[in-house]
Order: sequence, then structure tokens, then C-alpha cells
Amino acid sequence: MRLFAAVLPPSAAADELDRAASGLRDLPGAEALRWTPRESWHFTLAFMSEVPDETVPELSTRLERAAHRTAPFPLSLRGGGSFGDRALWAGAQGDVDALRLLARRADAAARKSGITMEEHRHYRPHLTLARGQGEPSLHAYVDGLAEFEGGEWTVAELTLVRSNLPRSGVPGERPRYEVVGRWPLGGAG
Repeated sequence: MRLFAAVLPPSAAADELDRAASGLRDLPGAEALRWTPRESWHFTLAFMSEVPDETVPELSTRLERAAHRTAPFPLSLRGGGSFGDRALWAGAQGDVDALRLLARRADAAARKSGITMEEHRHYRPHLTLARGQGEPSLHAYVDGLAEFEGGEWTVAELTLVRSNLPRSGVPGERPRYEVVGRWPLGGAG
């Protein structure tokens, strides 16, 4: 199964971002972008790709330890950016160092469980809003998010999510995400 560790924004934070992003969907060319549905918004910490079913229990145990070793921390959504003209994203502010630490711990948990991970890269916290294929340019969308600053919340859990890939063959169909595990940070909750 395809899995990733993530931080999910609370409903209030998603509401704020949804209001900020609603105007972006009216910009010229917006219909050419594949907008990520709100229920799929997340900060990926570690993408594990294909994980054998028999590995999930050990992975879960190790992610639980990683969560327990990480204290809850403040975070908020702020501004935006893009990866070229391929992806539009909202950024994060608050204790981004704690978010990076949690990402490193989730990555280490996967590696210690025997999961082959991509080469270590500098973690750049982002929540993907839309994907493009080079047209339209995402500059106007990034500019539209420049002043956005959401309210702060406390990240209190680490989530393991399964990505169910589309099977219908219908163009534009997106993966469905299913939470398969949640662990409180630092004994939170």
C-alpha cells in the first residue's frame, strides 16, 4: 500500500485557507489547474511509496515512538509559493523547526522499518493547493496568497495516511486518502 506520514490542518485552519484560495479559482487559467480537494490537504512529512502490509505494524510502532518523542508545537498556514509551474502551495509559519524534526523522525521510522526511502532532501513544509502542467503560470496565484496569514493552532498528532490511487481511468480523478494511524505528540491528548 502507498503510505505517507503527515500533519493534517484542523478544520478552522482549512476554513481560512479555503476562503483565501477561493478567489484564486476565479483567476484566468484556473480551470486548467487540478485543484486539491480540501479533504486532501496535508503537510507530508515522509512519503513511503509502496509498503508491504506486513511492515505496517512495525512502522506504526516506530511512528508512535517518533510522535511521543516530539512535543506539541504551534503552526499556522501562511503565504504560498510554487514548484515551478507544476504545483501551487500554501506555506507554514510557527515552529517550523519542530515540523522539520517530526519529518526527520518519521523518515527515520520508515527507514528503520526496512522501507526504502528517497535520498534525504531538505524538508520544505508545504500544503499543495493545485497542480499544473506548465500552463498557466502560477505567479499570479502565488501573489494572491502573499498576504494570507492563518490563525495559529497546536500540532498535536502525527498521522499515517494511505493513498488509494484512482482505478477508474477517468481523466482528472484524484487519489483518495485514508487515515490508517494517529499518534499524539509528546503524550498530548
